[in-house]
Amino acid sequence: MKVVVCVKQTPSTTAVFSVENGVVSWEDPGGKPNVVNPWDEYAIEEAIRMKENHGATAAIAISLGEESSKEALKTCLAMGCTEAVLVSDESFAGSDSLGTARILAAAINQVGDVQVALFGRQAIDGDSGQTVVQTARKLGWTPLTAVSAIKEITEGSVTVDRLTDDGKVTVTAPLPVVIGTVKELNEPRYPSFMGIRKANRAQIPVWTAADLAVDGDVGAAASKVDWSDVYNLPPREGEVELIEADSAEEQAERLVDKLFEEKVI
Repeated sequence: MKVVVCVKQTPSTTAVFSVENGVVSWEDPGGKPNVVNPWDEYAIEEAIRMKENHGATAAIAISLGEESSKEALKTCLAMGCTEAVLVSDESFAGSDSLGTARILAAAINQVGDVQVALFGRQAIDGDSGQTVVQTARKLGWTPLTAVSAIKEITEGSVTVDRLTDDGKVTVTAPLPVVIGTVKELNEPRYPSFMGIRKANRAQIPVWTAADLAVDGDVGAAASKVDWSDVYNLPPREGEVELIEADSAEEQAERLVDKLFEEKVI
């Protein structure tokens, strides 16, 4: 059984974004490079644990992106993934979440003998959270989203806990499956020094459109998402007044008086 984890390289969470003519760019004031999407770290950890504890023969990281995305894949290798593949082609540029799902599904099929495909909850740049279920649909596999625990994996099924608005639910589904993870699933490990050295020496293969049997149109021309009207939020304006008093009751009274003065109540 092979396990695939799909990862994305995203801007650092401290990056400052700017928009000009609908084109988004970013720069980190501390010079921090792009990073592995933070939500994907839980999926990477679980892929490694499935190899360590559930008999998976390989934990393979796949990323769709430019050449620079190899850095994210090296992080996956340094953490403990056994293989990594970059999927990159000019014709893939500008794909929306459905186009991305089509490409990732083709890459997973290209790996072969995959029983579990793991994803992070969402990417911190697009934040759509749709790629998990769309990839499952293109593969024809069962999607298990918001998974907070993998309880058991047998030869033909997997049992997981899923977070819901009302708590947790335990479900069992036949393999193969696509699993969307949440942070309650595990605690991602740090890459080891030896893992980092090994990852830096790794030769990461690149799969192009010619290597994959993509089902459907991809790229900017096929995208149903229009990014031409993206803009920064206007700066927040206003003043803050701290209400001080000797007791909570007095503070509450002064707050109510202020709200009446401003005609809020």
